[in-house]
Amino acid sequence: MKAEKEKVTRLLKTARGQLDGILKMVADDRYCVDISNQLMATIAILRNINKDVLHAHLGSCVEEAFEKGDSHQKVQEIMQIIDKLSK
Repeated sequence: MKAEKEKVTRLLKTARGQLDGILKMVADDRYCVDISNQLMATIAILRNINKDVLHAHLGSCVEEAFEKGDSHQKVQEIMQIIDKLSK
């Protein structure tokens, strides 16, 4: 992985902590809107992590494939990711 591992790891641990907190909120029968707000915050963190990972991938792996003249597979992978993100 070409993204900043320490940053990605820290953010993933933050998201995991938020998920643990959300599970406790559900168990404690907390207010639905509060749970929803925490879910959206966690989703935002995961989206940002994914963006960073994909930016790093484009800036390294895909760029390298283009330089080597072997870009078809990388382009196909990115197209599949775009399709998944647009659902």
